[in-house]
Parts: sequence; structure tokens; C-alpha cells
Amino acid sequence: MTDSELRELMRESAANGRRALFDEYCAYVYAIAALKLKGCGSREDIEECVSDVFAEVYRVCCTDNGYDGDLKGIIGVIARRTATDFFRRLSSRSGRTVPMDDTAGELRSSEDVAANAERSEISRILRGCIADLGEPDTTIITQHYYYGRTVREIAAALKMTDSAVQKRSTRARAKLRELLAEKGVEEI
Repeated sequence: MTDSELRELMRESAANGRRALFDEYCAYVYAIAALKLKGCGSREDIEECVSDVFAEVYRVCCTDNGYDGDLKGIIGVIARRTATDFFRRLSSRSGRTVPMDDTAGELRSSEDVAANAERSEISRILRGCIADLGEPDTTIITQHYYYGRTVREIAAALKMTDSAVQKRSTRARAKLRELLAEKGVEEI
């Protein structure tokens, strides 16, 4: 439903217009509230925040001198501001004084960031070296190791004999080891 359709519906029937506005933007507002209140508020707190947001939206948008701009924009602003205020209230009640944009908690995890970055770089190098093998070796290696196809399936797809695919695969793996060694990758 477009903004103009919603506004027209509100002019015809305030109750129907509010219901349509709620139905259209409820998930959007809930997502904003849940994001701002994560780790701080319960599900009931999030739902109460959503209710407060819509009360303010109805006050702003459903009056005669209401807002004429983009509804999603104004609803987003109201949702963020209301959720921020709600967060502050909840935090002050619990005695917790953590800034909302605290990213330290997001960075702490059991994952090893350096190891993940290294694996990602090795994977990028490996894909590049496989591409450098040329056809049909690239296809043979890709089909076998990435898609788990058998020599017989690859041979049928490439219209080659099984023994030809096996021999090309052996040579391609040796060449791939050399290419990877040139790039400084010893083990995968």
C-alpha cells in the first residue's frame, strides 16, 4: 500500500487507516525496536516500545496538520528515537550504563578472526589458481572437489573417457600444487 493510499484511507476512516498503517509498518518498527533493545529488554519491553512508537506515529501522522512526507522515513525516525529513550529507561532501572553503540560485545566471540581471514585469503588464492589451470582441468577439479562428482560423471559431462579424466586430474593436481607453492601456500 502506498503512502497516498494510506493517507486517503485515514481520511475516510481513522480506525481503518490506523489498522492499515500498523499492518504495513509493524514488522519494520518491531525490527528497529528489537535491534535497539537487544540484550537489554525482554520481548514484552520490545512490544511495549512498538506500541509507544505507533501511539506517537498516530499522533503525528493522523492529525489535520500531520506530516506530509515519506511515511516510512518518519516512522523510522520515531521508532529509533522512541527505542533509544526506552533503552535509556531500561538501562537506568537496571543500573546498567552501557552506550547503545557498544561494539566491544559484538567483537568478542569464540571465533578466531585472524584464522578466518587467513582461510578466506587461502580460499581466494586457491580459486584463482584453479582458474589458471585452464580447461578442461579447471572443470575437472571444480566438479570433483567442489561438487563431489565422480570421474565417470565428469567424463560423461565433458565427453571424455574415464581414464582421460583420471590422468588430467592427476596432472592438474600436480600443477595446482606448484601454482599454490609459488603463491606461498604449502598446505590446504
